[in-house]
Amino acid sequence: MASRTRRHGAARSAREGSRRRLPLRLLLPLLVLVALVAMLMLRGYVHSEILADHRVQPPTATTHVPEKILEGGPVIDTRGGRTESLSVPDHRLVLTFDDGPDPTWTPRVLDVLKKHDAHAVFFVTGTMASRYPGLVERMVDEGHEVGLHTFNHPDLSYQSTKRIDWELSQNQLALTGAAGVRTSLFRPPYSSFADAMDNKSWPVTQYIGGRGYLTVVNNTDSEDWKKPGVDEIIRRATPHGGKGAIVLMHDSGGDRHQTVQALDRFLPDLKDKGYEFDNLTEALDAPSAMTPVTGAELWKGKAWVFLVQASEKLTDVLVVGLAVIGTLVIGRFVLMLLLSGVHARRVRRRRFRWGPAVTEPVTVLVPAYNEAKCIENTVRSLVASDHPVEVIVIDDGSSDGTARIVESLGLPGVRVIRQLNAGKPAALNRGLANARHDIVVMMDGDTVFEPSTVRELVQPFGDPKVGAVAGNAKVGNKDSLIGAWQHIEYVMGFNLDRRMYDVLGCMPTIPGAVGAFRRSALEPIGGMSDDTLAEDTDVTMALHRAGWRVVYAENARAWTEAPETVQQLWSQRYRWSYGTMQAIWKHRRAVIEKGPSGRFGRVGLPFVSLFMVLAPLLAPLIDVFLLYGIVFGPTGKTIAAWLGVLAIQAVCAAYAFRLDRERMTHLISLPLQQILYRQLMYVVLLQSWITALTGGRLRWQKLRRTGVVGAPGDSVPQQRGRGNADRRPVA
Repeated sequence: MASRTRRHGAARSAREGSRRRLPLRLLLPLLVLVALVAMLMLRGYVHSEILADHRVQPPTATTHVPEKILEGGPVIDTRGGRTESLSVPDHRLVLTFDDGPDPTWTPRVLDVLKKHDAHAVFFVTGTMASRYPGLVERMVDEGHEVGLHTFNHPDLSYQSTKRIDWELSQNQLALTGAAGVRTSLFRPPYSSFADAMDNKSWPVTQYIGGRGYLTVVNNTDSEDWKKPGVDEIIRRATPHGGKGAIVLMHDSGGDRHQTVQALDRFLPDLKDKGYEFDNLTEALDAPSAMTPVTGAELWKGKAWVFLVQASEKLTDVLVVGLAVIGTLVIGRFVLMLLLSGVHARRVRRRRFRWGPAVTEPVTVLVPAYNEAKCIENTVRSLVASDHPVEVIVIDDGSSDGTARIVESLGLPGVRVIRQLNAGKPAALNRGLANARHDIVVMMDGDTVFEPSTVRELVQPFGDPKVGAVAGNAKVGNKDSLIGAWQHIEYVMGFNLDRRMYDVLGCMPTIPGAVGAFRRSALEPIGGMSDDTLAEDTDVTMALHRAGWRVVYAENARAWTEAPETVQQLWSQRYRWSYGTMQAIWKHRRAVIEKGPSGRFGRVGLPFVSLFMVLAPLLAPLIDVFLLYGIVFGPTGKTIAAWLGVLAIQAVCAAYAFRLDRERMTHLISLPLQQILYRQLMYVVLLQSWITALTGGRLRWQKLRRTGVVGAPGDSVPQQRGRGNADRRPVA
């Protein structure tokens, strides 16, 4: 008995362990997010936006600096406890270039040096060497020496020894990855002549010497960074009396065209005067400062450069993506504002008619699976319709007594058809086979119609070209925060979109909550298909391809129960997103076909793909760059740009609410919706992409309902057993 108990306990623990394992559909988006954040952080680091220190120490006393250093040459050797300074011999010049490499100016400097057969020393920063490794490799290949100028260019007199070590090691890592060498030359940022060494910078020089580096300052400063003119740069760079010198110039940090022009004149002029332009170690007749790196250190450097290059390319892609999403968002908003206004003016004209008034009875199909909490409200709202209706409730294998509830009501004109659970498309096709009328209205079992909904929904069939009509689906349970967010989405995103698509003639979806069809249009295309999880989108696209017109009836309002928890919302939108992708893929051949199918394929499918798949997938880039800009970039400009985008969305939302005659109070939560709700939709869409790419399939999922929705001002009595106890808090 004890043994059996232990086995059961072990089995239970194994099951619990497997349940605790993070699902792949969540793990992959999480890994993508972590990788994206890591790459952005790396990009910020190599662009000196993270961990950068731009403080510069003011000059202090020189009492602790040896006199021979203050009065000595520009090369300071504190290695192995030494305190020595070295000078360049007469008629020898060592050109040094700081802060590079720069993709624009460094190649031009190298070209001039090569043209005049001169060598120089480039003191590179780790950030620039990591971003432009090819230029560092070219320096070494063409015989120039390379020195360290720290990684992020901080004033080292402010830094701890740990930070100094980090700056040196990262600088060496970048140099190794770029050119496969190490160097023993170092130039401190913000350095000047040897006599500028003070009590703050001298201890740093001693410490760096103890790490094996030769500190190189200068004794001739061209001050080219001030852009004083070519003649002035040459004058300042030229030593007096034929003396040797280390000349300070810059190949990065701004516009260096004066430096390049001055160099092209300076080199031949001083060569004519007997000067030689050597590397530092050549001028000092010392061994080369650079040594090749092999083994693990070399591969570590190459890996570093590879990651930096990857982060740069990723950022470039993200910037392009941001431009694309910006264009899509602005373009979509402009189209929605213009075309929805056109639609509203057209259908609200006093004499506007779709055609002859539609007065004949219609069939309303209500597919129901475990809708016991909602079905009475739904059916009673249909019976109260001011248009003659036949109501067919198709019970799709419910286990909660849904069919019995409808039958017990004994309402006139209401029939119940029972079938084994086969899914929503099968239930709708079963209802179509039993419908008595040509016009068929389809709705969900958790939806409530207003008395005028059916009448308004079927009037467009007065136009014989209309094969289907989309109604105005509204969120009935908008009293919670997540319900209010969906309310904004329905009014702004769905219904404003439908007005636009109506004008363009490419309505992508008849909402399952409220839509109407001609049986004569549905039967040739095979009715409702179960090929996708978005049967409403699938059938709408099929009708377009068959040549039927699909329109939007703004006054055909239906009140539906939106998901009230994040988990339910996730399940619903996951199915919608994946189903939409399936429908686009199923109807992809329409792009190359002729006639109505080709028109929809070349107009409708691109719009659906851009606005319903690509744009939502890229939309979080706005928030990614918002956070990045606030933390690491120009905070004020970043917030202003994001507020500008939000203002455009607010204008569209307000316009949509005005068209739908909704109260504006719900728009108070719009900023929070844009920050939080969109991230949820992004993860859902990313999960749908992963499912599609991996070939997975989803089943039709049933959401938990509470039966709290009723039409505004509805006289339909409350459903028995309904109450707030069934509602779960937003989580």
